[in-house]
Amino acid sequence: MIMDDKELLDIYTDYLISSFGLTTGTGLSRLLDGEISHDRIQRFLASPARGGKDLWKVVKPFVRQMQSKEGDLIIDDSISEKPCTDENEIMCWHYDHSKGRTIKGINFVSLLYHANDVSLPVDYHLIEKTEFYIDKKTKKEKRRSPITKNEMFQQLLRQAVANDIPFRYVLCDVWFASAKNMMFVKHDLKHDFIMPVKTNRKVALSLDDKKQGRYVRVDELVLEPDTVTTIYLEGVDFPLLLVKQIFTNGDGSIGILYLVTSDLKLTYDEITTIYQRRWNVETYHKSLKQNASLSKSPTKTVITQSNHVFASMCAFIKLEMLKVSTKTNHFALKAKLYLSALQSAFQKLNELQLVRLAA
Repeated sequence: MIMDDKELLDIYTDYLISSFGLTTGTGLSRLLDGEISHDRIQRFLASPARGGKDLWKVVKPFVRQMQSKEGDLIIDDSISEKPCTDENEIMCWHYDHSKGRTIKGINFVSLLYHANDVSLPVDYHLIEKTEFYIDKKTKKEKRRSPITKNEMFQQLLRQAVANDIPFRYVLCDVWFASAKNMMFVKHDLKHDFIMPVKTNRKVALSLDDKKQGRYVRVDELVLEPDTVTTIYLEGVDFPLLLVKQIFTNGDGSIGILYLVTSDLKLTYDEITTIYQRRWNVETYHKSLKQNASLSKSPTKTVITQSNHVFASMCAFIKLEMLKVSTKTNHFALKAKLYLSALQSAFQKLNELQLVRLAA
């Protein structure tokens, strides 16, 4: 069967969605009864590495269908854990904040566009640790990226504006909530943001206090429940609204989240409700790993690994658009595929048993 890379990407992403185990070139070739050779699939994965620009070409038509001026741009990073794969510049050690330790895998920063209850990845950066240095504490050689995640944050947002993606707010977690990033969104992009801040960030309660350098820690402020307070964050040259959100964790413990926004017209309920949409990026990460086979490829080189990540994101886009048309979430769709595969296997087993009995 002769086909171009676009057609093969379509088949490969279907395979990533349909698979419940390792995704290999041999596995796909066998699934198609040899219509596409294992070597052809390997050549496809080994073709020039695809990235954010290629993803935009794929997702652009779907973005245009659901875009809205009330949309949000959500930035976050995640790690596709691969503990047994040989190390290289993208398959290396990264600190995982959720686990509190370093893990081996592929670290990537995604830009997710959320509008009209649809979430689509519109750009991303793989963390490439191409530089070596000696750690001062351990005296061991380590890798690092020449580009910081905050620089990637700004690059991704700048490209989104260049791609004419309409949005109202930038949402991110605390790791991207630097003063420079806040200034970038407000001054360079002319947009607003809602971001969490660490408890040790310093704020002034008036412009005069700011000019006099009279700052206090965020967690030292006495904030009334369900109210907004105008503050001046150290390093930021415009006022912000601050809210203190108290919530109950899954384990029953009490959590506190301090949120700031550059939109001075928002109420407490609006700030907390809009920021809740940031959690769509967590669903995106989970679905990439569980439903789009992100971590299930045994690829070994930077190029093949990069192209597999790209294909997994394209598979997520397919799932998201299927969610829209079927009104069924990714995990329910995957469950339906699993049930169908199980029924097929059950039927095949019965056929084999009938053949054995007949013999």
